[in-house]
Amino acid sequence: MTEKTALVTGANSGMGLATSAELVSRGYRVLMACRSRERGEEALRKVEESGGPGSAELVLCDLGDLASIRRFSDEVHGRISALDVLINNAGVVSPKRRETKDGFELALGVNHLGHFLSTNLLLDLVHAAEAGRIIVVASGAYKAGQIYFPDPHLRENYNVIKSYGQSKLANILFARELALRTYGTSTTVNALHPGAVLTQLGINRKTGFGQGVYKALGRLPSFQTPEEGASTAVYLADSPDVAGISREYFYRSKPHKLDRKAENDETAARLWEWSEREVGLD
Repeated sequence: MTEKTALVTGANSGMGLATSAELVSRGYRVLMACRSRERGEEALRKVEESGGPGSAELVLCDLGDLASIRRFSDEVHGRISALDVLINNAGVVSPKRRETKDGFELALGVNHLGHFLSTNLLLDLVHAAEAGRIIVVASGAYKAGQIYFPDPHLRENYNVIKSYGQSKLANILFARELALRTYGTSTTVNALHPGAVLTQLGINRKTGFGQGVYKALGRLPSFQTPEEGASTAVYLADSPDVAGISREYFYRSKPHKLDRKAENDETAARLWEWSEREVGLD
């Protein structure tokens, strides 16, 4: 049986790390995309120590830097000829307005635009697989979002709920539009809500901001472990039950109904065209 290849963004911690480890345990060759070499190498050691018939390797990518994404794509193309599974897992949230290197609002820039560019640059590798799968980790937080086309980078009236909600709605709209654009190919595209998962999302590694909240939430039984949160992404990556299924939104490994705004094809197409211009994608 030929070894399958998967790529997971944000693989240095949380659900990305848990997803990578589980796929290695199932025999996949996993490319762990991380922004930091130091944290990436530490995560790689953890995955290797967890064991499994598969393998893992580190590839560097800063989703907040378009030039880094293009270098990352070149690196991946130099390593593999086909990509069976692409999992867009990385995500950020910021209480205060911040920008990426290219001047994008941070959450929209990383969670959506960074993945928009990287996915499009890797799409030929996914198409080259026998039955490529693209999995977009979104969130139920999309319900609090809308696409603020007059001011998508939230230069006026920023708040964290608007920021994160917009980026997660963008994730779903992107997945649905990409599914339409890959219709008739062997590639499938699905989005998912992992549920409430206890990760380091939102914690400032330098100042420790958010750490107290994180610890408090850790005592709440309603929060899942990263391994539990990763289960739907792993299911969509590996289960034969979803072979050929595309343009769905999953929660707890089952299709889940979306709010009407997340199924607006006109908004999705408009977002795609705007995103192309933002990232300079021909």
